[in-house]
Amino acid sequence: MTHQIPRWPRALLHLLLPSSCALCGAGCPGVVCTPCRDHFCLPVTNRCARCANPLPQITSSPRRGKQSTGLFPPKFVESICPGCQAYPPSYEATICAADYAPPLDHLVLQLKFSARLPLAPWFAEMLRDAMLARPGLPLPELLCPVPLGPARLVERGYNQALEIARPLGRLLGVAVAPSLALRQLDTRAQSGVSPHERAENIRGAFAIAEPSLIEGRHVGLVDDVMTSGHTLEELAATFKRFGAARVSNLVFARTPPRERSGTGLGIVG
Repeated sequence: MTHQIPRWPRALLHLLLPSSCALCGAGCPGVVCTPCRDHFCLPVTNRCARCANPLPQITSSPRRGKQSTGLFPPKFVESICPGCQAYPPSYEATICAADYAPPLDHLVLQLKFSARLPLAPWFAEMLRDAMLARPGLPLPELLCPVPLGPARLVERGYNQALEIARPLGRLLGVAVAPSLALRQLDTRAQSGVSPHERAENIRGAFAIAEPSLIEGRHVGLVDDVMTSGHTLEELAATFKRFGAARVSNLVFARTPPRERSGTGLGIVG
């Protein structure tokens, strides 16, 4: 049957070059094995619907280490934290797949600095699952990766946010606009800036290449990690100034608040 021929090279490749789990090293057909995924990637449901900060007062997610059957996923409670109620951000929602904590933080660093690009589609799958855990959440009409500055893009050779956005767009059936947002200022890396300086460091950094694409639309901003949130806030505010109706953040990992005072884990902004 001719329609099955293209499947043979991929099947043969898996037989000749079996992959191993990026977390435990066990053999598995994908990037991360099912036991590690169930242990470390259970969806955290007690988060602020707007900024994804934890909400301890809400019923917590299932115990870590308990394998998920997928039959009864935990329910996300759409609640807003006191900070977002007092000072509403420019974005309406933040979806994240995991905390930026060991061992998943090492995978983020490998994608970001070691060009381990096969991790990006797996991050996208985890993000897709996190979005499905919030059934009432509207899908963006357009995905935009958080842009790198020209110098950093040349140095790294790729934008990890774009590497996540492309497979995520395919999974969600949403178009990706790789060059819609431009970083017009080559700012210092947020990880090298003290927490109280991060908002000023990123202010005015972004521009929109084609404002007509976003007017009246729901835009999803894609990135690997959200730490203080200043980068995504500045970018969301820029999109709103150019007419976006709604902005959602789609990030693989969210840095826990207790880790944001230092620079060891905070690698975004």
